[in-house]
Amino acid sequence: MADDPRRAIVDAARADRIWDVIIIGGGASGLGAAVDAATRGYATLLLEAHDYAKGTSSRSTKLIHGGVRYLAQGNIHLVHESLHERGLLRRNAPHLVHDLGFLVAAYQGWRLPFYGAGLKLYDALAGRLNLKPSRLLTRAGALGHVGTLKWAGLKGGILYFDGQFDDARLAVTLLRTFEDHGGVALNAAAVTGLIKTAGRITGVEVRDVETGETFEAQGSVVINATGIFADSVRHLDDPAAEPLLSPSQGVHVVVPRRFLPGDTALMVPRTEDGRVLFAVPWHGRALIGTTDTPVPEIAIEPRALDAEIDFILRTATAYLDPAPSRGDILSVFAGLRPLVKAAPGEDTKKLSRDHLIRVSDSGLVTLTGGKWTTYRRMGQDVVDRAAIVGGLHTAACVTEDLHLHGHDADACDDHWRVYGADAHAVRALPGGDRLLHDGLPYVEAEVRWAVRFEQARTVEDVLARRLRALLLDARAAAAMAPRVAGIVAEELGRDAGWQAGQVEAFAELAEGYLAQ
Repeated sequence: MADDPRRAIVDAARADRIWDVIIIGGGASGLGAAVDAATRGYATLLLEAHDYAKGTSSRSTKLIHGGVRYLAQGNIHLVHESLHERGLLRRNAPHLVHDLGFLVAAYQGWRLPFYGAGLKLYDALAGRLNLKPSRLLTRAGALGHVGTLKWAGLKGGILYFDGQFDDARLAVTLLRTFEDHGGVALNAAAVTGLIKTAGRITGVEVRDVETGETFEAQGSVVINATGIFADSVRHLDDPAAEPLLSPSQGVHVVVPRRFLPGDTALMVPRTEDGRVLFAVPWHGRALIGTTDTPVPEIAIEPRALDAEIDFILRTATAYLDPAPSRGDILSVFAGLRPLVKAAPGEDTKKLSRDHLIRVSDSGLVTLTGGKWTTYRRMGQDVVDRAAIVGGLHTAACVTEDLHLHGHDADACDDHWRVYGADAHAVRALPGGDRLLHDGLPYVEAEVRWAVRFEQARTVEDVLARRLRALLLDARAAAAMAPRVAGIVAEELGRDAGWQAGQVEAFAELAEGYLAQ
């Protein structure tokens, strides 16, 4: 391409104006808030230090769900809200969210009525937005849904339904939706300071990570939606602010689909550490997780611990035959949950996933906690509060009925589905029929689309988040990197040295996604 598409975005972000809303953070909470603000008519700027969904928001279990474990904890409010939001998202983004059956296998007879009753309550809480009713299965019925389930001692099972999605692709779709409604979003834009006038926050200091240049942006209200980094931004406002978060690490492993060959997921209702664990079919692979490990420090690229991988494999071995071993792992990834800080001695797996909004004395509005399923409601709540703090004109939330970018109820069922109505345009670009790797369905045209229309700037942006290659097969992703670097360089006018640096950096990144 002749022009770098980022230049116009940088110019818009640097324009001499006062934004109604400035949002720091381009993950689920920041993008949800941005879409909410823009669709109310507020002039909105979103700034992301790395890339959209770079952190926790691309490392989930890929479920849009009410949260069965929250039901067991008695958090009926969160489950009800989550199931409502699940139904809305399935309606507003059918190209990204689809129904998925989950089997709860029972090896003691009393568990069938026990779990069955709980899941009937789960159905009831969803109300008219319920997907399909749960039902009891015989032993043969359970094995018919999950053919690799261990049969010895199996009494039967319960089949219930929740939603599945692609987290990073939903983030990109929210980015496109935000832009469709006049919002300005810039990645590789780190907020390094907060501007105050008479003790009130009136803007932000920004460093363009790509160029090193700095600029200021003025706004009526600033929202801190940086997930696990929320306390870091709060400390820009008040260095003495008490931490809000107790970060916890969740790990997933990805293995070949032969370990879960059907179209039904497996839900283990109680693992040895008291969590639930899922084995989920996803993009032609099986994804198994997750863990809950308190961590003392926050990292942008957290790494799985050997003990976490062993725990996942050990739990899978108790239910699956054959079960995966370390040698079968195609990729392993970790994400940090921004859990609201625990009381002394409280277990992180018992912490609520409810979101929290906190307004500082200087007017910084911080949104933290929550989960992908409730991103829309989080955005609504924080913009309601921010509008009051910033003295903005009153405008109602419209996102309950907002179709997201690319909305297509008849989207195909292959990997093109995530593009929705844009799929034909993507395939029409050069390289629409040239695979990047024989083991994955991605083609060269998708790289060009990612750069031109989805703000991808690096090989990692493409292979980790616009395409999901890094999470599906780390070795295959590394093999794709040279060709991807060549296409991105062609699109952005980069030289051979840039390409070589990108390939080297991605190879080092991919190494961390391998189970050593």
